Formats: sequence, structure tokens, C-alpha cells
Amino acid sequence: MKNVKVILASASPRRKELLSEFCSDYTCIPARGEEQAKEGLSPQKLVCSLAREKALDAEAQLEEDEDRLIIGSDTVVAYQTAIMGKPRDKEEARAMLSSLSGHTHSVFTGVAFIIQKEGKRRVHTFFEEARVTMYPMSEEQIDAYLATGEPFDKAGAYAIQGKCAVYIKRVEGEYNTVVGFPIARIYQELLKEGIELC
Repeated sequence: MKNVKVILASASPRRKELLSEFCSDYTCIPARGEEQAKEGLSPQKLVCSLAREKALDAEAQLEEDEDRLIIGSDTVVAYQTAIMGKPRDKEEARAMLSSLSGHTHSVFTGVAFIIQKEGKRRVHTFFEEARVTMYPMSEEQIDAYLATGEPFDKAGAYAIQGKCAVYIKRVEGEYNTVVGFPIARIYQELLKEGIELC
């Protein structure tokens, strides 16, 4: 399946940049609402549910019924019993960074495809997990990082590809899972669906 219309249900510069690595022609239709945490779900089920909601929101904004692929994605950080999305404020961001400092946590990114092909529609979701170990951060270092403004739209209050990179000791799994768009897994899942974008 080539020449399919591709829609990314995100306005994230990071996701757009990563999708561009293997798909040069796509449209962005961001979800209109902010994702909401759901009580009682595991991190794995939560990210799949949120990714699916984003893809469905983008689909609802479309009128034409044509062959297309909609991609939604969402990321959370999990440490011990806490599931961390984007921090609500500076204090929550500080608390997240303090708990992650010097420890190993998991990052889960869920992906949802809505595939419309030859009059048939199906939804496919999956997730990837990466394990991230951080160097210890002092209170002064945390405050300095918060002052950059970078943590406030990032799951777990940090950007591995940004100014927090100097505190990342080790990553186990696909690096781009932590960025929020595991392109290798996405590409392989698309091949399984018979969709080749490049």
C-alpha cells in the first residue's frame, strides 16, 4: 500500500522531525483536547488508550472518506508506583525530577494507527518501553533545569534530547521511545500492515 495519505495526530516538533525521517509527505492534525490521565490503567494500557484517543480526534476532524493512515502517539514515565505525564506546574516538575534523579525508570510510548483502506477501517495499537537511568541531580541543578522552561511539556518533566541530556547515564531500548516516537517499531509495524511509506 503506497501513496497513502498520512496524517500525524500531533503538533510535536519532535514527532514531526522523526516521522520526516521516513515519510516526507504527511499532514499534521493535532488532537484538540489535552490528554487526560485515566485511573487504574497500567502504563502500557494508558499510553495505548491515549494514543488511540489522539488518532480518533484527528479522524473526527476529517470529512473525506479515502484511503489513509492516521498515527497517534503518547508517552508517560513510570517510576515505582507513579505514572508521570506532563507536569501541571513547577512544583510537580521539581517533584518528578527529584524522584527520578539517580534512579532507573521506564518510559512507555504508545502508538495507534487508524488504517482506512479500500473501504475498510481498522485500529491498531502497540507500545514500546525503554529504561532510562539518570545521574543524580542536586537541588541547584534541578532548579537551573526548571528555569530553562524545557520540562513543562514533557512526560516526566525532562527532554532526553534537550538540556537534560547531560543527566542521562544509560538508555536500554529504542532511544526514540523516550523522545516520544519509536520510529523503528513504527516502521516495522507499518510493514506488517502492508504499508510502505518510503
